[in-house]
Amino acid sequence: MELRGKGALVTGGARRLGRAFVLALAEAGMDVLVHYGHAAREAERTVQEARRYGVRAFALQADLTRAEEIAPLMDRTTELLGTPPRVLVNSAAVFKAGTLRDTTLDNWVEHMRLNLRAPFLLMQAFARALGSQTPGKIVNIADWRALYPGRKYVAYTVSKAGLLTLTLIAARELAPHIQVNALALGAVLPPPGEDEAYLQRLVQHIPARRAARVEEVTDALLFLLRNDYITGETLLVDGGAHLGT
Repeated sequence: MELRGKGALVTGGARRLGRAFVLALAEAGMDVLVHYGHAAREAERTVQEARRYGVRAFALQADLTRAEEIAPLMDRTTELLGTPPRVLVNSAAVFKAGTLRDTTLDNWVEHMRLNLRAPFLLMQAFARALGSQTPGKIVNIADWRALYPGRKYVAYTVSKAGLLTLTLIAARELAPHIQVNALALGAVLPPPGEDEAYLQRLVQHIPARRAARVEEVTDALLFLLRNDYITGETLLVDGGAHLGT
């Protein structure tokens, strides 16, 4: 699909990797909708940066943990663009620790609402907006842990594993005009509250021995969006973390 001149909705697009996705799409010539939950100031900065590429860019607020706010988000995106978006990037997520023994119900529900239910409802709204003929692309942002789970992030891992299964189901149902794929990421940026030292400790246990550069992740996104034949695929961008040391 030619990206230039088409519209994209990126959830969690105000900061961190979501911001990087927005700017990569804007550089590719796409009009971008920057969804944010609470980061209004960062969203506006991202919008201004995106507009430097000569595209239209807008910030839209919605609490994706509230199911009733999701369909209106897609409606407002369509209104601002004048046509339904042709790309949906489900990037918004919560990432909190918790083992099987100590994960609270609140922790579990928070992860399932944002990391799994919200992408499900957004994909439904996206498919309805495009109808049965208009081509489109969905990329779900997941984690290599979803395929090779550990013990420390139970709710997060299960939510992302569910997202990968949902990717397969959606790829079947929405074919042939909508391709649905996922990126399973490894170490890229330190989690909130951590610094580069956290990453340096982490990467000692992966074959690449380094974190991904942000542009390596955005290149993977653009690859999936530009290819019209790949669907139902989970592309691991993890430096070989899934291989072990």
